[in-house]
Amino acid sequence: MDIFNRFSIEAARRLPRLPDGHPCSRLHGHSFQVEVHVSGPLDPDLGWVVDFADIQRAWQPVHAALDHRCLNDIAGLENPTSEHLARWLWARLKADLPGLSKIVVMETAVSGCVYHGE
Repeated sequence: MDIFNRFSIEAARRLPRLPDGHPCSRLHGHSFQVEVHVSGPLDPDLGWVVDFADIQRAWQPVHAALDHRCLNDIAGLENPTSEHLARWLWARLKADLPGLSKIVVMETAVSGCVYHGE
């Protein structure tokens, strides 16, 4: 069984490795949507994989570190592509969410990435 919570992050970024004329090489903002997926068996007594409150609790420090910030200023996100952001999130959530199975980062309504871990 796979469950998830969807979260929002408002953040700015620039992609420094792109050529000067590329629009994403300039500072710009995104309303990122992030899904945090946890997989596992249903607990026979509780009837769930994990308490959604546990996912939300794990998310809070990550949200505080990213929301309304310039992602380039955060250690490990100097080149903050959606792919790097997904890996960064995984590294910070995995210890608190052992069943973490997937991170989805949507940078626009139609563009994003899916990360399943290493």
